[in-house]
Amino acid sequence: MSESPATTSQASTNQSTPIHLWIVGIVALLWSAMGAMDFVMTMTKNEAYMGQFSAEELEFFYSIPTWVLGTWFVGVWGGVIASILMLMRKKISCQIYLASFLGALISTFHNYVLSNGLEVMGTAGAIAFTAAIILVALALVLYSRAMVQRGVLR
Repeated sequence: MSESPATTSQASTNQSTPIHLWIVGIVALLWSAMGAMDFVMTMTKNEAYMGQFSAEELEFFYSIPTWVLGTWFVGVWGGVIASILMLMRKKISCQIYLASFLGALISTFHNYVLSNGLEVMGTAGAIAFTAAIILVALALVLYSRAMVQRGVLR
């Protein structure tokens, strides 16, 4: 006998969560939480945190246009929310990771192409870290999409 659609649906609902989803999800949440902390510390102008930057860097950070702050907000908080949702096995995490990736990409484009961020923060370390942020965001989009296609995220 063949399985009924209800039985097939129940089987995919009862599929166990692969260990790699837990690992990726927890690491992604910690990574995104670091970005969220950076966002909060910058927005609140926390002296202890912002004291590590030069006066020129602080001027750059504090003069970022509101629309760019919005894309940065979507980038970091989208990553936090998407990571939590991925750990809850929700497929909407894939779309939120995509929004997070686009937020990071747009804010990076502004900071390094449309403004003088490259001149102000253009050290090799800063550029490498920014590239890592973009690559991790893209990897999370691709990973979550693969988990949706495999039926792990529903």
